[in-house]
Amino acid sequence: QVHLVESGGGLVQVGGSLRLSCVASGSLSSINVWGWYRQAPGKQREWVAGINAGGSANYAYSVHGRFTISRDSAKNTIYLQMNSLRPEDTAVYYCKLTRGGVYEHWGQGTQVTVSS
Repeated sequence: QVHLVESGGGLVQVGGSLRLSCVASGSLSSINVWGWYRQAPGKQREWVAGINAGGSANYAYSVHGRFTISRDSAKNTIYLQMNSLRPEDTAVYYCKLTRGGVYEHWGQGTQVTVSS
C-alpha cells in the first residue's frame, strides 16, 4: 500500500511564495518518477512539474522560472517551491508517483489560493 500526503498549501497574496511537500509511505520501488499536477475549478488536471529517477526536472511553460521541483530520496519526499505566485496558479495541487512506468499513485491534494 502506497500513500501520498501533500501539505503546504494555503492562501497567499500575488507575488508570494509557498512550498509544497509530498511524502510517500509504503512499499516503493527503487525507480520512481514524481510529478506535481494541479486542477483549477472547471478545468482539466494539468501537469506542472516532474522529476525522474536521475534527478532531471522539467516544468510546464506556465510555471517555468517560478517553480522548482526537488526531492529528498532518503525521505521519500518531493517539494514544489512556488515563487512569484499569480491568481492563475490557484488550484488544488496533487503529487503523483509512478513506479516502473506502470503503477500510479496520487495524493489527496492541497489547496493553493492566490489572491490579489
